[in-house]
Amino acid sequence: MSSSWLRIAWAAAILALAAGVGPRALAQEKVDEQQIVNRALGTVERLRTDEKFRPSFEAGLAKARAVLVVPDLYKGGFILGGEFGNGALLVRNPQSGWSYPAFYSLSGGSLGVQFGIEDVSIVFLILTEKGLQAVLQDKFKIGGEMQVAIGLVGGGEEAATTGALGKDIEAFALGAVGLYGALSLEGAVLTPRDTYDEAYYGKKVSARAIVLEGAASNAEADRLRDFLGK
Repeated sequence: MSSSWLRIAWAAAILALAAGVGPRALAQEKVDEQQIVNRALGTVERLRTDEKFRPSFEAGLAKARAVLVVPDLYKGGFILGGEFGNGALLVRNPQSGWSYPAFYSLSGGSLGVQFGIEDVSIVFLILTEKGLQAVLQDKFKIGGEMQVAIGLVGGGEEAATTGALGKDIEAFALGAVGLYGALSLEGAVLTPRDTYDEAYYGKKVSARAIVLEGAASNAEADRLRDFLGK
């Protein structure tokens, strides 16, 4: 295959990812919101039950203001790398426990020599009100104009994504066999998926209204909420 055809093929793949169709979803006509919730539960269960990850994760979760789980972040590329994944945001309310999930996408791109496609799971522990308000923007660019300190935990080491001590957000990146340390989040963008929220709750409702005002509910998410509250 010529280099021009390779570039065309990769451009088509990036367009598919941007439309919300990841490699796993290419055989499907649409993304199942419940699958995102179920996969998010599995990701959190893995972090809370594996003794290698559990101590640091539990310490962060205990003080987290909110949690955003992206159970399947696909990375791939030939010359041009890209990432795309869908996730669920839940906010802790001292009186009522964890909120119902609002859906988000995480997308970004980076230049570099990358081959193949990797499936990585990321759990963002949002530790401060500043971090939560940043995520609740229409679009939040990591490392952008709103300086939010994010620490990436992966590969047994902790690295500052946007510098500064006193993190606003702590991110755990999980690969197939453990914590994944070769991931750059700089420049990635978090965006609310309003159409997913509407499909999941049967009405138009904003992410902010779901997680802060309790404006929508779906009993199919209760297992995830209950497990976070254990």
